[in-house]
Amino acid sequence: MTQALPHAPADHPPVKFGKIGVLLANLGTPDDYSYWPMRRYLNEFLSDKRVIDYPAWKWQPILQAIILTKRPFSSGAAYKSIWNHDKGESPLMTITKDQTAKMVAEMQARHGDRVMVDFCMRYGNPSTKSKVRAMVEAGCDKILFVPLYPQYAGATSATANDQFFRALMEEAWQPSVRTLPAYFDHPSYVEALAGSVEKAYAAMEEKPDILVASYHGMPERYLMQGDPYHCQCQKTTRLLRERLGWDKSQIVTTFQSKFGPEEWLKPYTVEEVARLAEAGKKRIAVIAPAFSADCIETLEEINEEIKESFEEAGGEEFTYIPCLNDEAAHISALADVIDVNLSGWI
Repeated sequence: MTQALPHAPADHPPVKFGKIGVLLANLGTPDDYSYWPMRRYLNEFLSDKRVIDYPAWKWQPILQAIILTKRPFSSGAAYKSIWNHDKGESPLMTITKDQTAKMVAEMQARHGDRVMVDFCMRYGNPSTKSKVRAMVEAGCDKILFVPLYPQYAGATSATANDQFFRALMEEAWQPSVRTLPAYFDHPSYVEALAGSVEKAYAAMEEKPDILVASYHGMPERYLMQGDPYHCQCQKTTRLLRERLGWDKSQIVTTFQSKFGPEEWLKPYTVEEVARLAEAGKKRIAVIAPAFSADCIETLEEINEEIKESFEEAGGEEFTYIPCLNDEAAHISALADVIDVNLSGWI
């Protein structure tokens, strides 16, 4: 609403206030798969101390002189293979827009015009700063920031929150804020995840021998330093298995996207699917419960690199189960989690 502030003098300019903002946040995407947009995006991503915590004096020369000279070409080719050419954007951008549009409708149905829903990206566009500014200008004096990561990790949830707080530092009149915690164990989320597996399995003539739950990896060192991500991934798999009524032999937890020379969380997905094929598991399905939307790590890495590893080891049937994306059950689950965290505001 726009009105004069209570107790303000008659000549005080009108001020917008009284709305609640729900700001969805995803990882980010390059604006294009050509060299310079890819380089800008990778530079921002790989310069984040939450992602790569090596000292700048050691890491930046390697990043700028070596990695950012070559990697934009290979990453650009990977993005080109999955790019939404009709809309001129990455699938992550398309899906996040669709999620946001459906969340707008869901919040409208639940709370009327009081809640404003929008989205931002941690890296690239639209920036967190620009969306916080837009919400404040629209009269949001309360904002719930929603990192779209079911499991908490310093390199995902925390860095998104960091960027949100940096944006708030530039606001003359800061809104009251909350950040959404990890929601991997919320019953509605587990139900949505299990539903996606059941739907995929029901469409198959022959059921897979095993389901691989592949999560984005991180250095083992982060676990030792207290990051809860590994434990939350393991619990996600257990809750999914229990909801499906399966025994432990029917599902395995793995980790993908290893980067750099350090030991990362194991088993590595690309190696585990080959081992499963060699052990006689000729039909597998793969699901990616750490991702709220399909992206380069699922559409290219899982559906191409990891699939190829499985087939080269003798695997015969590889099924990728898409992320929850903008499925109705996912939007409803997220809305349930959001409503819990709006308690007291609405």
